[in-house]
Amino acid sequence: MVKRVIAGATVTAAAVAAMGAAGAPARAAAVRVVHPGESIQAAVDAAAPGDTVLVLPGTYRGSVRIGTPDLTLRGTGAGSTVLAPPTAGTDPHSAAGADQPATAGAQTGAAACAAAGDGLCVTGASGVRVESLAVTGFAKYGLWATAADRLTVDHVRADRNGQYGIGQEKSVRSRFTGNEASGNGEAGLFVANTVSEEGGATDTQGTEIRGNRLTGNHMGLVVRRLRDVTVDGNTMNGNCAGVFLVGDENTPRAGEMTLTGNTVDANNAYCPATARLPYVQGAGVVLTGVENTVLDGNEINGNVGDSPLSGGVVLFPSFTGKPDSGNTVRNNTVLRNGPADLADRDHGTGNTFTANTCQVSLPAGRC
Repeated sequence: MVKRVIAGATVTAAAVAAMGAAGAPARAAAVRVVHPGESIQAAVDAAAPGDTVLVLPGTYRGSVRIGTPDLTLRGTGAGSTVLAPPTAGTDPHSAAGADQPATAGAQTGAAACAAAGDGLCVTGASGVRVESLAVTGFAKYGLWATAADRLTVDHVRADRNGQYGIGQEKSVRSRFTGNEASGNGEAGLFVANTVSEEGGATDTQGTEIRGNRLTGNHMGLVVRRLRDVTVDGNTMNGNCAGVFLVGDENTPRAGEMTLTGNTVDANNAYCPATARLPYVQGAGVVLTGVENTVLDGNEINGNVGDSPLSGGVVLFPSFTGKPDSGNTVRNNTVLRNGPADLADRDHGTGNTFTANTCQVSLPAGRC
């Protein structure tokens, strides 16, 4: 192994590179180490595709934008590497003030991310990995991605952000694994076709949401106007609603999703009504305007409230009146939910309820 210095950071790289077609050696991927007091954004800006930016323990204040493909941004753990907003008197996208231990941002790349109120932004890049760090206290998103392909977010903690912990739009083939999101003003994890435009559902080509823990947010997980999404082995509790699967009248319709092996319990916090939603409390898994989605082998228990959206598994018309259709609810344990374990409130066509362990359904006969 060879150690060398690139852009002020100590780097360890492979000593042997493959030969290219023209006889020149291919570039070896570099590891760019960021120490407390140094800029994450500077290391990201200096990185080439395939590099890793390793951020040592510390609190790094400011925003970071990643636009380089196949880049890995890695902390040393969500409890030790933390991205947080700048404090008073600190430039939000340059070096921190002298009293700050570290800085996340530099003027290049981070300004738009900071101006939007986001902590870590991935824009227009493929193959990016973000792992083993925390994003906390930002005004809007802790981590935000747009127009990404094959994004992986792994073992990231996103807490106390103003709107969303982790979110993305206009993206395909993403993987969200082993993350924790708590205390965020809207959803802990939010994936959508777009956030500001009307349009049909996006085929995500296999986005996966696995093994995440989403607690104490407004919504645990929101999947909006997407197709081909797998939600497996996640835990959602202490939110106003555990899972919201959202579609509408646009085509293609939202659907073709699979929810398996999730634990969705005691999502009994109270969230007041908004312009689009009635008040929300005690909602386990809500399907609204989606089609051909399967709920199989989930534990959905103790979600209790008096909202129109309350209950264990709730089918509800979309907010443009489009019903759910062709959905399958089978082999789930759905108990102690109120007013019902299974609540079919939109009476769309082709929805089936089979082999579930439950006690109360609305209308009767679904258990």
